[in-house]
Amino acid sequence: MILVVMGVSGCGKSTVAEALAARIGGEFLDADPFHPAANVEKMSRGIPLTDEDRAGWLAILAGLLRERLGSPRPVVLACSALREAYRAVLRVDRQVHFVYLKGSFELISERIKARTGHFMKAGLLESQFATLEEPWDALTVDVALPVDQIVDRIVEALALSPNSTLRSVP
Repeated sequence: MILVVMGVSGCGKSTVAEALAARIGGEFLDADPFHPAANVEKMSRGIPLTDEDRAGWLAILAGLLRERLGSPRPVVLACSALREAYRAVLRVDRQVHFVYLKGSFELISERIKARTGHFMKAGLLESQFATLEEPWDALTVDVALPVDQIVDRIVEALALSPNSTLRSVP
């Protein structure tokens, strides 16, 4: 089973995905380190990425997910996956399911302003929300909740446990 925890920058994807992977005995992957240097440079300068910029990055991530199909451990990937077309690239198999971390612009903006050491700048949040196509086929969880409650809701909604398989998809 592969879960992609998605949403705009600053919504808590990496934090939630890492906590979820730990809870269910899964492997955590963060999409950010797989961005090519040119993408990181662009975002560091406050320039939004284009679909063309993201294409190679998404192909790398899809390859990673393909490599893990049939893994005995669940895989939890933190990835923005903002557009349906991006999710289609990542949907390499029926084992791939999406969890959408949804929050208001105001809340997420405050979180981004408070964090340090990340290449994604607060000014890019508007472009992230503009690019976002909310998924119709994902479990949606409110990011205003504490991380442990978000993980609880995901585990409960998807009937997950260590080494489990997905029993239901919302």
